[in-house]
Amino acid sequence: MFREPRRINRTLSEDHIEDILEKGLYGVLATTGVDGYPYATPLSYIYHDGKIYFHCAPRGLKMENILHCDKVSFTVVTDVETLPGQFSTKYRSVILFGRARNVEGSEKDTALEKIIEKYAPDFIRQGALYIRGKKEITSIIGIEIEHKTAKGRLE
Repeated sequence: MFREPRRINRTLSEDHIEDILEKGLYGVLATTGVDGYPYATPLSYIYHDGKIYFHCAPRGLKMENILHCDKVSFTVVTDVETLPGQFSTKYRSVILFGRARNVEGSEKDTALEKIIEKYAPDFIRQGALYIRGKKEITSIIGIEIEHKTAKGRLE
């Protein structure tokens, strides 16, 4: 069902996958629109308990696409360094496939807290107040990962 990377010599281990997903600052979510066109959106995210979470508005193209087709792809790239003399690039990347869904209750609360911890670690108390004021107008999407691969050029 899912293909393995063509360049097997660039395949990275599960440890790399976990590290990339935890350290990455942003990823690109790919969804399919009602019109059949792909839609790729760069966004901030967290990786928690083996899932990807991100926040978004309750309405919009991203949400419309997810409601149309919950199958998504998500890509994270880290440790990028160009190697001009070799006409190449050092990098590590993960591509994952899964199903996206709107989360509620304690799962939503935890995801919102983890987002604050990752992106505003010096403002935890203020972040808790911010969440309280915005929680009802914010959606949290969780991606249940079905397949993931990583590759990179490390040398």
